[in-house]
Amino acid sequence: MKIAVIGGSGFVGTRLMERWKQKAGLRLLNIDKERSESFQAITHIANVLDKAELTTLLKGVDVVVLLAAEHRDDVTPVSLYYDVNVGGMKNTLEAMEENGVSRIVFTSSVAVYGLNKVNPDEEISADPFNHYGKSKWQAEQVLHEWYKLHGHWNINIIRPTVIFGEGNRGNVYNLLKQIASGKFLMIGKGDNKKSMSYIGNIVAFIEFLIFERTEGYEVYNYVDKLDFTTNDLVYHTGEVLGKKIPTIHIPYTLGMLGGYGFDVLAWGLRKKLAISSVRVKKFCAVTQFDSSKAMNSGFVPPHSIEDGLRRTLKAEFGK
Repeated sequence: MKIAVIGGSGFVGTRLMERWKQKAGLRLLNIDKERSESFQAITHIANVLDKAELTTLLKGVDVVVLLAAEHRDDVTPVSLYYDVNVGGMKNTLEAMEENGVSRIVFTSSVAVYGLNKVNPDEEISADPFNHYGKSKWQAEQVLHEWYKLHGHWNINIIRPTVIFGEGNRGNVYNLLKQIASGKFLMIGKGDNKKSMSYIGNIVAFIEFLIFERTEGYEVYNYVDKLDFTTNDLVYHTGEVLGKKIPTIHIPYTLGMLGGYGFDVLAWGLRKKLAISSVRVKKFCAVTQFDSSKAMNSGFVPPHSIEDGLRRTLKAEFGK
């Protein structure tokens, strides 16, 4: 089997290919606009906006894993979200069709649900609040419409919540780094629940879908249960690292005012800053999602959420 990972030079793609590099009977191809530090020999530099190049590279491929996306909070211009996430989907599907490739695993996002929803499952209506979520939802709609005309295709969509793990430098890492520093400022009460996904489980689930779910069209939330509150993360960080971590709480309203202040400062400096009103809002939001469908699919996560957090904390901050 030949698997093409589009956008595989990043965190998820690298861990996925590490999992597969010793697996017998697999040939791997990484298509990315950035060179892979770990898999240079199988990486071809290409952009999802270049359909002609995608068409050339997907010859002889059996399955596509589409990871490529614009996902940061501060992408400019905002049209890039739609060019890459939606336009890239269209280009990928058309390039696949030209090569007779009819299987795709697409990583969407729980961002399609919006903020502060009550444990939504896959049947809840989409209500994205930002351009990232809107563009991911539009990409899913492209896939849905495509399947109506290509009923023989095998399409699996994963909506993971925030992903963390060793080597990641995303939002969870930044939060854990602040907590581990002992200078953590809690905005709000800290009782908002945070659904998270450990990288070791995400890549195992992608593999499960490729080898065990080979027909039809399915959408899966992916969350590793149980859901931690921000207070839980503070407790577990202190326990794993053997530290007593003091926490200062400030009211949510004051935190949002500070976020808006940083927005104005970023605008004046023409510079992207680490703090913004969007990031404060996301920090304080309830991000809790139902993953019953994935967990009842026959998939067994190789790691518990506690084990994933422990591994991450020790690898990143346990020195």
